[in-house]
Amino acid sequence: MMAHQAHAYHMVDPSPWPLTGAIAALLMTSGLAVWFHQHSTTLMTLGMILLILTMYQWWRDIVREGTFQGHHTPPVQKGLRYGMVLFITSEVFFFLGFFWAFYHASLAPTPELGGCWPPTGIFTLDPLEVPLLNTAVLLASGVTVTWAHHSMMEGNRKQAVHSLTLTIILGFYFTFLQALEYVDAPFTISDGVYGATFFVATGFHGLHVIIGSTFLAICLLRQIKHHFTSEHHFGFEAAAWYWHFVDVVWLFLYVSIYWWGS
Repeated sequence: MMAHQAHAYHMVDPSPWPLTGAIAALLMTSGLAVWFHQHSTTLMTLGMILLILTMYQWWRDIVREGTFQGHHTPPVQKGLRYGMVLFITSEVFFFLGFFWAFYHASLAPTPELGGCWPPTGIFTLDPLEVPLLNTAVLLASGVTVTWAHHSMMEGNRKQAVHSLTLTIILGFYFTFLQALEYVDAPFTISDGVYGATFFVATGFHGLHVIIGSTFLAICLLRQIKHHFTSEHHFGFEAAAWYWHFVDVVWLFLYVSIYWWGS
């Protein structure tokens, strides 16, 4: 197929997955509203199933294009790198909005909050307990993902598999610890601006950790199946960049909300 092509760019074949993905997103969001108001999870479950099927098939197609069909030439990889950089930049601004809301409320607390921060009546979490452990867990995962990258570049498959597995375990351990913290928190999302900014910022970060862990789990599966070479492994590199971004956002969250803000 590549022999008939006079250029190094990838003309993507028509695909049904953007449409099925959009339908899945619509079903999930409308299903979430139905669940809140009518206590029925049918629509949301349907959306989740369609989303998982879409993810599996879309990723399978991209793996085929990049690994077996040879469509991911150097210019295509360059485009993918730019795309990932722009995506992470958009994520930075996404979190910037939450930090803006937090600092806007905390640097000049209104009389309604008691003129102080944390607001009157809010009992904050101890930054030296679970949040500090979570910081150590994420920093350790940053080390193991870098270890995985170096192992991959040196062609050391065994070490790459071990370090990547360790990173995924640390990612899920972080999620487990955060879930415990949410259950034990002495305030809720409805407790004014403190509860809202705390749970929205840390909750979205937690979602990003779950997405990043999934991203790395797919890379682990691909590494086991011999999809990556020491020169050609951008799928993993993108996951590593994303993981480092999630790591840095947590450091800002820890210092701002857990430590300074409490």
